[in-house]
Amino acid sequence: MRGGDVRAEGLFCYVSCEGRVPRDHPLRRVLPLVDAALADLSDEFAGLYAPIGRPSIPPEKLLRALLLQAFYSVRSERQLMEQLDYNLLFRWFPRVGPEGRPRTGSGLGIDDPIWDVTVFTKNRDRLLKGDIAARFFRAVLGQPEVKALLSDDHFTVDGTLIEAWASMKSFKPKDGPADRPPADGGGRNAERDFHGEQRSNASHASTTDPDARLIRRGRGKEARLCHMGHLLMENRLLAQSGVGAPLPNRASNGLIVDALVSEASGTAEREAALTMLGRLAGRHRATLGADKGYDAAAFVAAVRGLNVTPHVAQNTTRRSAIDGRTTRHPGYAVSQRIRKRVEEAFGWIKTTGGLRKTRHRGTARVGWMFTLTAAAANLIRLPKLIEVA
Repeated sequence: MRGGDVRAEGLFCYVSCEGRVPRDHPLRRVLPLVDAALADLSDEFAGLYAPIGRPSIPPEKLLRALLLQAFYSVRSERQLMEQLDYNLLFRWFPRVGPEGRPRTGSGLGIDDPIWDVTVFTKNRDRLLKGDIAARFFRAVLGQPEVKALLSDDHFTVDGTLIEAWASMKSFKPKDGPADRPPADGGGRNAERDFHGEQRSNASHASTTDPDARLIRRGRGKEARLCHMGHLLMENRLLAQSGVGAPLPNRASNGLIVDALVSEASGTAEREAALTMLGRLAGRHRATLGADKGYDAAAFVAAVRGLNVTPHVAQNTTRRSAIDGRTTRHPGYAVSQRIRKRVEEAFGWIKTTGGLRKTRHRGTARVGWMFTLTAAAANLIRLPKLIEVA
């Protein structure tokens, strides 16, 4: 018998978010790691808020919502609020407590109103001042089950361009004559004539995002306004038997151990690498895999000064700073083979995480979101790695 296309509305609703999310949903395995990291940050959160006044959006819920934005490629915070309004999975994630149990008297129930997007953004900016993204990133890596998956001896570094939220029309002279009048008479998106105009970062700046820099990735490539993101990845663990004996390629978990955003320049990658190496705990001997863009005598000397062996790819178009004293060791070939896995992390951050073109302006905000998205990239992979270990 054919059913009728009849819409029936119930007077009461007995559906809970907890009951509608499958028991084997991947987010259920991510939640314990997120909750443990947020519990470690409780004192940090308390220092960011006044003891009196109207309650704000709980920072734990705000961070969980931003993680959902990265997990599910939500393109804006306005659309994130829309998803939180009608998506039961999105309502369930910010309100879950330890071991998947709903928090009593808190969270987003089915009947709870959603935050205003402007209020949400202002509360997110409060966390920016406390550098909460970096603290959350480190809190995730600090969990005992995660520490066992990280290498203390071998690392990989690389950088990538993040396109700024600014158009080329906003790149105007810092001090000089006004723009030429548009050929079409103006309008909302008026044309600009760049013919014969010499533009550089020294004389021009973007009026939309002053921190963005004009850069191109290589010869024949177009120049774009960009920021530069940098990642430090663990390269491989050491075997339990045999001092210094490297495990096979599969032993590299490819987890991100540090993230940083800087202004885009020809030397930014090497400068950021030294900064991230300086933040590593301990001063024991380590190795650093990198591509040939890091093959510079000053960088190699600085890395060795940090008690790190530079496993940098040799630039054969000129005299390389890496010689046979480094390349003759088997570990050099292993580092070069595994270092390419950092591109997988960049790929997830820029495609799924939505940072191919940033939605924020300024190095501070872009760096905050880049670090949080790097933490999300780790969280996606950690449940399976912990299960295998």
